[in-house]
Amino acid sequence: MSGRILIIDDDPLLREIAGELLTTAGYECLTAEDGRIGLSRLESGPVDLVLLDMIMPNMDGVETLTAIRDRWPGLPVAVMSAGTRAMSLQGLLRIAMGLGASEAIQKPLTEASVLPVVERLLQQKTRAA
Repeated sequence: MSGRILIIDDDPLLREIAGELLTTAGYECLTAEDGRIGLSRLESGPVDLVLLDMIMPNMDGVETLTAIRDRWPGLPVAVMSAGTRAMSLQGLLRIAMGLGASEAIQKPLTEASVLPVVERLLQQKTRAA
């Protein structure tokens, strides 16, 4: 399978790990360290899927997801989180799904948690096109 995936996460190690995992699986990856930069990358060219961290500085996942849904309503977005002290992982992901996220992935990321979600969302996008 192929596709262009944008990884938006403030953690450089996570961006590197996810990028290597997806590149090895045959995907092209772009990265952004926050929502503002991620939106700029989306405006620069087509992307097939976004992996979006929910907790980030500057522009968090909720703001970013809302902006993506406004501008690119059909673009699949899988949100990622490990939760926070103030809100459980389930609470964060429930909010994201209510805002239009396509799927949710719990951190830490593994090949087994990421690749099936990516493949499923890209297949759904292909069928819908």
